[in-house]
Amino acid sequence: MDGLVRNLLDAFKERLEQNEWMDAATREQALLKLSTFEPRIGYPTKYTDYSTLAISPDNLFENALALAEFGWADQIKELGKPVDRERWGYPPQTVNASYNPLLNQITFPAGILQPPFFDPAADPAVNYGAIGAVIGHEIGHGFDDQGREFDEKGRIRNWWSDASNAAFKVKTDKFGAQYDAYEPLPGAHISGQLTMGENIGDLGGLQMAYAAYHRYLDQTSGGKAPVIDGLTGDQRFFLAWAQVWQGKYRDDELRQRLETDPHSPPYFRINGPVRNLDAWYDAFGVTAEDDLYLPPEERVRIW
Repeated sequence: MDGLVRNLLDAFKERLEQNEWMDAATREQALLKLSTFEPRIGYPTKYTDYSTLAISPDNLFENALALAEFGWADQIKELGKPVDRERWGYPPQTVNASYNPLLNQITFPAGILQPPFFDPAADPAVNYGAIGAVIGHEIGHGFDDQGREFDEKGRIRNWWSDASNAAFKVKTDKFGAQYDAYEPLPGAHISGQLTMGENIGDLGGLQMAYAAYHRYLDQTSGGKAPVIDGLTGDQRFFLAWAQVWQGKYRDDELRQRLETDPHSPPYFRINGPVRNLDAWYDAFGVTAEDDLYLPPEERVRIW
């Protein structure tokens, strides 16, 4: 995981350096912010002390109250103290990952560092397409429609030039329109604005992870990946992305999520970003006859 994170950060640094729509001043600030990212992997260096928390094996309701009171007290005792950068907002067994714009930290707890997201013994193509894209997703949150409003010290500060800001908005408006057109249920569309940050994270995460995967291949095997079970490295990379976001909702639950969840539904979280990546078309021979095909001029490239 340490190596994956380093490779993702290096890949994104290269992408920023080669970015054509950012001006030099904005790119300099973006690279500065990226250089101060603090990865936290697996488990915290400082654990919460639960010794004062009483849990009963036969009273769920009282346990819930006790946990709520404990959590409240744990937060209150931090009032008036310097920010503790070693504290985690959730326990390491959580299956999740996060970016904190106030501290410029990306966190990958032990709970998510298992299949299908990550397996140290797995094919690198799968790890880069799964946890690698998740790492890129969290890095990307530092530069999405909300995270970009914070600087390298976690301050709300506009470090964007007018020209770069306008170019970013053109791209995100076009990207949002793609998701506005998706209709998971009859009469129920995805909100491109509500899901913008997560969609940018997914698209940028895949772009970073793909670049990092090929950096890895260049470093270890002369740029070549083995064919396994008839699948190329690039095919396994994209299939791993699809595998980690498999999901299923009842219609009522899906309708509620379309109104409230900043994440797109699983099918569109998988297929929405890949439609914008040229490498995906090459990997599977996608053509204009296929349902998910987007003409090159309609594909969005942000990061």
